[in-house]
Amino acid sequence: MNKYLKGSKSNYDKFPAVKIEEINESCLVGWKNITTSLNISVSKIKKNNKILIVDNYLGVIDNEVISALKENLNPTLFIHASEAMLAPETIDKLVYPDVTDDEIFGYLTRLNLIQFFDKRKILKFKEQIKATTGLTIVYGIGASLISENADILVYSDMARWETQMRFRRNEISNLGVENKEVKTSLQYKRAYFVDWRVLDCHKKSLMKDWDFVLDTNTMDKPKMLPGKVVLQALDKATKQPFRLVPFFDPGPWGGQWMKEVCDLDKSEENFAWCFDCVPEENSMLLQFGDVKFEIPSINLVFYKPRELMGGKVHARFGDEFPIRFDFLDTIDGGNLSLQVHPLTEYIQKKFGMHYTQDESYYILEAEDDAHVFLGLRDDVDPKKMVHDLNYAQKNVTIFNAEEHVQKFDIKKHDHILIPAGTVHCSGKNSMVLEISATPYIFTFKLYDWGRMGMDGKPRPINIKHGEKVIDWSRTKIWSEKNIFNKIDKIGEGDGWIEERTGLHEFEFIETRRHFFSKAVLHKTTGSVDVLNLIEGREAIVESPSNDFEPFIVHYAETFVIPAAISEYTIRPYGESLGKTIATIKAYVRG
Repeated sequence: MNKYLKGSKSNYDKFPAVKIEEINESCLVGWKNITTSLNISVSKIKKNNKILIVDNYLGVIDNEVISALKENLNPTLFIHASEAMLAPETIDKLVYPDVTDDEIFGYLTRLNLIQFFDKRKILKFKEQIKATTGLTIVYGIGASLISENADILVYSDMARWETQMRFRRNEISNLGVENKEVKTSLQYKRAYFVDWRVLDCHKKSLMKDWDFVLDTNTMDKPKMLPGKVVLQALDKATKQPFRLVPFFDPGPWGGQWMKEVCDLDKSEENFAWCFDCVPEENSMLLQFGDVKFEIPSINLVFYKPRELMGGKVHARFGDEFPIRFDFLDTIDGGNLSLQVHPLTEYIQKKFGMHYTQDESYYILEAEDDAHVFLGLRDDVDPKKMVHDLNYAQKNVTIFNAEEHVQKFDIKKHDHILIPAGTVHCSGKNSMVLEISATPYIFTFKLYDWGRMGMDGKPRPINIKHGEKVIDWSRTKIWSEKNIFNKIDKIGEGDGWIEERTGLHEFEFIETRRHFFSKAVLHKTTGSVDVLNLIEGREAIVESPSNDFEPFIVHYAETFVIPAAISEYTIRPYGESLGKTIATIKAYVRG
């Protein structure tokens, strides 16, 4: 029997896709079909000097793609863009001010991709290309910088989550260097602060010129679509509800709830995280017939930011998606690390991020002993707390958190608000839907309960950062008044109740909860809406004016309503008909 689904079978969709039925296009699968199509395109170029550019995002396995191109296209000249880059030691010096020596944190780079290249080498390759008769293929990250006169531009994209998996398997290196054997967390940090920022800017400059897009997220199972078709599919996504592809990861505090509810591998020790709506990290599946084509979901933000997020949100955040939904599972697990997030001025000055990681915990499930650490005790002594934290870290001893930090009992459907500067952590035996601002990496761990990370080594602790941003006025009295389960009824009607559950006035995200047994009308009012079905087996999202096809969601699934959709309804569906179900909705305050 499934304890958390009350005997029902999981219906959580781990591979949701945006169905592209209106576009009559077949997605090519396999290198033979892909290279045959490219050969046909090359044959149509009516000149002697033909140039095929295959530009990459970080994470593509070069050997796989290069072998297919050379064997099936038979180029006269093949240039690997990496040969025009600066020496690895020069690149290390170039990125050092942004990468820094810190174990976790760096500074969001202001570098551009062209700065990783040797201009003299680029000039030499351009002369070679000019003198070549036949087909020239320029391949690799930054290939379009080697020759701006591409006859065919192919972009080989890669989801960040798959890139992280390839870091873990020692399959790939960071931009411009060979560091496959470097600690995975350091590779990730370098990618987060430098590589992905640089390559996102480069990708945005190319998107409208894509002739073809390659999906090599699954090894030896490549797929290809015309660039214009990918852009048309992204445009379609802004006109309908959709989900991103969730990914799940274990952790030292991980639990067992997601195994059951999300139908995950029962043989794994635990699952701690699920990123269910983090466009920078998640991917999106575009479905053409029976084939699903995977691209980074951030491409949608880059290509259609106003339609997706709304004009006001875009004006405030640019092409950054500001709302994050993820899961934190501690059911039969352990406490998260005791932590605090930086104040806005601190994150701007130290890390180059222009807004901070305000967040909240929505409690999807709670055992009888579930609790949360939130704010400080009324009698807290800041100097003693910092001393005790440092002493515990230095001497590997126990830090008595309850002597300094306030502990609250929690229950299902509580909502805990956590503006930056608030000391907090979710305790064991709770299932948290975290609704937050997007900068998810900026967590200052103060204490990790004396345990090891998944690699068997202590996780980095950031007391020096943390003590500089703790708001010592956020004691029990303040927390109870301002951020612990602040629920206000907004309105009710036939078969529905709407409640405001947060967030705190210091935070820019508004959240609304609806309990309903009949259809509820929602209006986007100029902002993207992100929702999760927090109660009930399934619901259906519909357009009152039939602007999009009905969209079915299941328990615990996060879904996005683009701002371009002015209004929509949600009602119980299928197994939930005749029952009261609930959603939580987040959007950016006007």
